[in-house]
Amino acid sequence: MNHVNQQILLASRPTGEPTVDNFRLVETPVPALQDGQVLVRHHYLSLDPYMRGRMNDGKSYAQPQPLDAVMIGGTVGEVVESRHAAYQAGDKVVGMGGWQHYAVVDGGAAGMMRKVDTTHIPLSAYLGAVGMPGVTAWVGLTDIIAAKAGETVVVSAASGAVGSAVGQLAKSRGCRVVGIAGGADKCNYTTQELGFDACIDYKAHGDLKALMGALKETCPNGIDGYFENVGGVILDAVMARMNAFGRIAFCGMIAGYSGQPIPMANPSLILISRLKLQGFIVSEHLPRWPAALQELGTMVATGKLKYRETVAPNLAAAPEAFLGLLKGRNFGKQIVKLV
Repeated sequence: MNHVNQQILLASRPTGEPTVDNFRLVETPVPALQDGQVLVRHHYLSLDPYMRGRMNDGKSYAQPQPLDAVMIGGTVGEVVESRHAAYQAGDKVVGMGGWQHYAVVDGGAAGMMRKVDTTHIPLSAYLGAVGMPGVTAWVGLTDIIAAKAGETVVVSAASGAVGSAVGQLAKSRGCRVVGIAGGADKCNYTTQELGFDACIDYKAHGDLKALMGALKETCPNGIDGYFENVGGVILDAVMARMNAFGRIAFCGMIAGYSGQPIPMANPSLILISRLKLQGFIVSEHLPRWPAALQELGTMVATGKLKYRETVAPNLAAAPEAFLGLLKGRNFGKQIVKLV
């Protein structure tokens, strides 16, 4: 069977904020399978903030995205042809297939692809709540913040794929949970649908003093754990309210993804409050994935972990959707529908 594959490549590296001109849509034939290979047709593509960092050609925790190559990205889909004994046509799989309709995968390569069960969990959820974002939330909260019942946990980008999972997991552990999000709709979602105790609209508290006042009101007993997705003035405000021996898990610094400087206003608080600050990359915590996915999958299947998706309609819409994600225009997990 001859398949034509649509792909989006990184055409150029951005200077400052990325634009749609940094991407290029192409069509290529899908090659014939060799022994041991599997052909996957992607149903959904994940768009995530980390992709912005990969577009740069500078020092980071991972190699830069190569120019004129398919953009990196998580995918879920269906096996349409297999020459590997472990996979059959019709299997639902999750992997890192990139911004394209089809991927040829080495079925024997460790960590490249795994089968998933869609009986009780929707396929797209394996890109969000029961995927990399959910595991990111679980590892940061469980292993770095080490949240305990009765503690106060704050999370920025609280309505996003990672932040929403952090808050719900923290509530399940008996914590008081305060989110920080942009806009009344996102804040109402976290409190009314996800069960957060409070949420601060950073757009309505536009400077450090206002944010600190809101945190003092919503966190009267201080903050024990903070899950950081943003950086900048939000981090400064939270640090001012951290309790002694508080823990901060650094997951993302989206305030500086386009090269903006994000200095810390009062680093002496790290010493004064004896804070633990730890950055982490979830792919470096692979031994923890099975336990995380077990809890996340059970919670989604039983309705105890809720999530929301923003869906772009096709591959051609992926660049604009990605740029919107970096601006906070998405609501929940940003994915692209490919079938």
